[in-house]
Amino acid sequence: MGKLDDQLKAAITRMPVAEKDKILLRLVAKDIKLVRRLVFELIEGGETRDERAAELKEQIQKDLLKAKAYDMTPAFLLQYLRNWNARITEHVQATKDKSGEISLTVFMLAEAFRIHRKMLDSFSDRRSDTLAPYIAKRLKTIIGKAEKLHEDYFIEFRSDMQDLLEHIWSFRPTQQFAKEAALPHEWNL
Repeated sequence: MGKLDDQLKAAITRMPVAEKDKILLRLVAKDIKLVRRLVFELIEGGETRDERAAELKEQIQKDLLKAKAYDMTPAFLLQYLRNWNARITEHVQATKDKSGEISLTVFMLAEAFRIHRKMLDSFSDRRSDTLAPYIAKRLKTIIGKAEKLHEDYFIEFRSDMQDLLEHIWSFRPTQQFAKEAALPHEWNL
């Protein structure tokens, strides 16, 4: 989107307030990300970030547990993880919750292993060909973001991070990708 020229800016500022509001509302409605952010900031007062994150965490856990009742495969689990990753991204875009992105993503990946590890182990390594690199790449990105946070935030995800790293290094399909991504064996930060 280009920059508005000065004449247009001046003309817009001279418009009647009611007409500007009408145009603004029409434009805002077209951008769902902006709508989510405005709901968070203007309606919720920007103070529900932790509650939203806790609710999302609970939904992730319930959904992964519910999925256990179905005939899960590594490919289906990958679909669940991608769906929840998109929901986490929506949360971050609306709330600007950087530490929440890390703790929620680490929780999601660790919980997927905790709940579905038996299923994953029951399939041949080849069946995890798409899941394994996704997990390793996602964790590599998240660790990069975590390293930029102040260490006081680490308490939010330290246990899940360690649990996740143990699963990644003990699950043969993810081991090679973890090596290539230079993932640590332990979370020492």
